[in-house]
Amino acid sequence: MDKKKLVLLVIALLVAAGTAIAARSMFSGASAPQAGAATAVAPTGPKVLVAQRALPVGTIITADSVSYQDWPKELVKDAYFIEGEADMQKLMGTVVRYPITAGQPITQGGLVAPGDRGFLAAALAPGMRAVTIPVSAKTGVGGFVFPGDRVDLVLTQEVTGNDGPPPLRASETILRNLRVLATDQATDQDVVDGKTVVKAVSTVTLEVSPRIAEKVAVAQELGTISLSLRSIADNQGEFERILAAGQVKVPEGATKAQEEQIMRTAMAQPIEGNTTYVTGGDVSRFQRSSRPSMQGNAPAQPVVAAGPPAQAATVARVVPIGPVVRVTRGKDVSVEPVSSH
Repeated sequence: MDKKKLVLLVIALLVAAGTAIAARSMFSGASAPQAGAATAVAPTGPKVLVAQRALPVGTIITADSVSYQDWPKELVKDAYFIEGEADMQKLMGTVVRYPITAGQPITQGGLVAPGDRGFLAAALAPGMRAVTIPVSAKTGVGGFVFPGDRVDLVLTQEVTGNDGPPPLRASETILRNLRVLATDQATDQDVVDGKTVVKAVSTVTLEVSPRIAEKVAVAQELGTISLSLRSIADNQGEFERILAAGQVKVPEGATKAQEEQIMRTAMAQPIEGNTTYVTGGDVSRFQRSSRPSMQGNAPAQPVVAAGPPAQAATVARVVPIGPVVRVTRGKDVSVEPVSSH
């Protein structure tokens, strides 16, 4: 190889090596200050209790609705719940007195605890009412219903008519999406070793509208009321259904946050109408599926002749002796004797 070319090749290799070393030093030197800056910023204030999501009036505090978050020391107020000083367990089951936005600190005056005056009234949304129904382990989902859950009401009854037995046995979902305010006299859940204690309850208090409160009162006289626990995942599908039906309108140009707020408001409302039912005939072929007749002739009653009480006499029906036939004229049915020749 030419000596001149060899010298040029060596020079090129040295320049390339120097450039690589310089570039490595530049990048390593630039990353060091960034790491130092990242570690220099550290929270200095205590942790205060804040809302994980928007909490409207009447929201029952649960473990997933609040959490502790670092807060600037100079902005901490005496009314805040501070980690290490507040008992988180005692806050479960309390009710929001004023609207709280997501990320806003929870104040002691913003919550109403069970046993405080006006606690249940604070748990109710504006315009709503509270009604209590008796339940058992069988009708109350085995105790797996807790405050804050949403349930449907199923009415089971027997319908009798004038066409005789058997009666029509039927179950009907009369109301949907009712919020559970309390079970027995408790508005929170018993937790032992981090696990929720499941126990049978005798009463459940529900949040309803005034009209639905009247329906619940009548339903308790008609038959047996059972609870049907709703899934949390039902909210999105139910919202799409009522949106398609035109019951809720989302304004054009609404942001995602506004749509979520509209959905939460719509999902908080009880649902009545569009009931579904199942009869005994749908379950067993040996049960009737038709509604009993409510018309027809009433059973014949003895006729008492008019007159003084001492002379009153009972006119008995004449029962034919021998073969008879039943003659139907419209709604009237008579028994006629058949003469034998």
